[in-house]
Amino acid sequence: MARIDLDHIRHAYKANPVSDDDYALKEVHHSWRDGGAYALLGPSGCGKTTLLNLISGLLHPTKGRILFDGKDVTNLPTEARNIAQVFQFPVVYDTMSVRDNLAFPLRNRGMAEAEVQKRVNEVIELIDLGAVANRRAEGLTADLKQKVSLGRGLVRADVNAILFDEPLTVIDPHMKWQLRSQLKLLHKQFGHTMVYVTHDQTEALTFADTVVVMFEGEIVQIGTPEELFERPSHTFVGYFIGSPGMNVLPVERDGATLMLGHHAIALAGAPAGVKPGAKLELGVRPEYVRLDQSGMPVTINRIEDIGRQKVVRAELEGKPIAIVLSEDEEIPAEPRISFDPKGVNLYADSWRVGTEG
Repeated sequence: MARIDLDHIRHAYKANPVSDDDYALKEVHHSWRDGGAYALLGPSGCGKTTLLNLISGLLHPTKGRILFDGKDVTNLPTEARNIAQVFQFPVVYDTMSVRDNLAFPLRNRGMAEAEVQKRVNEVIELIDLGAVANRRAEGLTADLKQKVSLGRGLVRADVNAILFDEPLTVIDPHMKWQLRSQLKLLHKQFGHTMVYVTHDQTEALTFADTVVVMFEGEIVQIGTPEELFERPSHTFVGYFIGSPGMNVLPVERDGATLMLGHHAIALAGAPAGVKPGAKLELGVRPEYVRLDQSGMPVTINRIEDIGRQKVVRAELEGKPIAIVLSEDEEIPAEPRISFDPKGVNLYADSWRVGTEG
């Protein structure tokens, strides 16, 4: 297990990068604690896999350093970093049995056979491979092969970190929840430093203690699932986390008051540190939009029944807005809304700002 320090890391796939646009991974300067369970979350192309491959040594950063427990490993090859990595698609030896696939990384390091079998049996039980343990991997389904690949990443107890690059892509949907739960249990039992790449917010929020949200080559927020939901530091985080995502509405500033079209919305204090000319936006999650007889009038376009809740798609001052209501909440003929103050966030040029006072 190791603490991972990313010291002003940048990476470009083209030679001689000049501007920020030349970098696939813009500057990353963060420390991830020893034994933490992290998820790298973001859309395709945002830099998640690039960052993971820099940590593992499959890529060398254009700029910056990578440290494990204070030791500079930037120029060390993958095999010298003591990393286990599980890829998006299964990597197994088809001619070996499942048991021998799991044992291979341990035997390769000279572990005593009795200890190899003990550890292999533990992993077989943990990820439920007992029924196929003695079968050759060649005849297994894609999801079973990926379980074997997962097992090979988990079988070593001495690794600095275990890295997962969208490992459940080929897994049957009914099995995904089970495997996420098993990985979470393994983390609690053994305390490995784990980094899990995914574009699926459900996977990220159920697996990780800390979620690292990436967008356009940079980290836009690191936080707990609750922090990402309640206080998104960037409008992208608000949009990407939650279903439906956060409503983002353009506003104008008048001191400690925001003007949303013709409607005034009071803040606890004046926005702090907002540059002149910055684009101001109000962010409020659909769960914090309330039906209110004296509030702002909206026009309802459609209602989506999703079981215990319903999502109301409406327009406010010509802008789309989503409202989440309980299944039994009635919608008046002339609906009006207000915002719960604890759910209101203000953004300047897409970044969350605080208030003075």
